Amino acid sequence: MELVVDVELTARDRSILRAVVSGRAELVWGSEPDLYLDGRFCCDQSAVHRLVRAGLIAPASEASVGERLPAVVTTAGRLELVA
Repeated sequence: MELVVDVELTARDRSILRAVVSGRAELVWGSEPDLYLDGRFCCDQSAVHRLVRAGLIAPASEASVGERLPAVVTTAGRLELVA
């Protein structure tokens, strides 16, 4: 079961979600996960943290702290993109 928090998405949030959907993103897992897009550090980590906390982005599989894994958009995130 996914934990989802109601969040109003900005244009930048939607851009980040689209980049994750395209398979270009990785998360470094931790209490405040870091996102890499095309191998480069995402410049808006506060947006990333908000999207992860809202349950819209997650690691592709179970992750240990510090582990770098592909990022995926959750079902809730996909629904937000089409809304």
